[in-house]
Amino acid sequence: MARNLILAFETSCDETSVAVIEDGNQILSNVVATQIKSHQRFGGVVPEVASRHHIEQITICVKEALAEAQVTYSDLTAVAVTYGPGLVGALLIGVTAAKTIAWAHNLPLIPVNHIAGHIYAARFVQPVEFPAMALVVSGGHTELVYMPAENQFEIIGETRDDAAGEAYDKIGRVLGINYPAGKTVDEWAHEGQDTFNFPRAMDKEDNFDFSFSGLKSAFINTVHHADQIGETLNSQDLAASFQAAVVDVLADKTVKALQQYPVKELILAGGVAANRGIRSRLQQELKAFSTTELVLAPLALCGDNAAMIGAVGEVLYRHNVFADASLNANPGLEFEWAADSER
Repeated sequence: MARNLILAFETSCDETSVAVIEDGNQILSNVVATQIKSHQRFGGVVPEVASRHHIEQITICVKEALAEAQVTYSDLTAVAVTYGPGLVGALLIGVTAAKTIAWAHNLPLIPVNHIAGHIYAARFVQPVEFPAMALVVSGGHTELVYMPAENQFEIIGETRDDAAGEAYDKIGRVLGINYPAGKTVDEWAHEGQDTFNFPRAMDKEDNFDFSFSGLKSAFINTVHHADQIGETLNSQDLAASFQAAVVDVLADKTVKALQQYPVKELILAGGVAANRGIRSRLQQELKAFSTTELVLAPLALCGDNAAMIGAVGEVLYRHNVFADASLNANPGLEFEWAADSER
């Protein structure tokens, strides 16, 4: 039987990544060129800087990915690429590179939704069983996605303002933590106590949506008020209180969704899925759902990477989802909302 080898590209934000994936669940290579140091001095990702770095790194990553996988272009089955959502300039670099290689080597081109990539990173742990639910938590996205069958995605809830990861980075700056702040805030949270009782926005509302801007504002106002009166607050307690509020809302909304949408698997995915507080809380909550298994995306694949794009690419290949040379970046790409949603 011929090998199914997909060359995958991911350039939606500030990681340039190229991978070779076999059969959708075996990583032959997964090269990631990060730009964290370039953006740290700005406290966040600068789109023009990100695009410039992608241009510099993309061909290098392709060569490294092919060499590490010990394959050539003639061995490949298809090319998969993230075409949205993300930063338009960054996306265009990956889309252009993928289209060029697909055209030059007469390979099918597969367009991949970045969020689907985060979800299907679970394939590297175990096969996805349907129906399934995904809680996607990252720097740019926080949403609950219901999947009734393979390659079917329905949003049932999302953040109405800041994504959870975005809020982590913003309060991290207030605490003097370098970008990206999530890992350090998580570490500090485990050293402190929830003493500030920050608000749990929308926690009791009858929907599956999230909101983190009010929490962020409450945190910043608390710190600024303390500075004005000369009071020193415990940074670990601040981190613990912030994280407790985030985790409470994420867990409560997810539990409510599982009660309405019985599923075989709950997948925790996205960059913030590496957070120990969120992982631990969901493990506790899932004990009440005997027929639902919690699947945690591998820590190494929680951030942006091309391996996850290759995992989705294999699914789309089997479903005959292909693009032509007109494929363009779609920075606002999103799944459809569930039919029974109020949206």
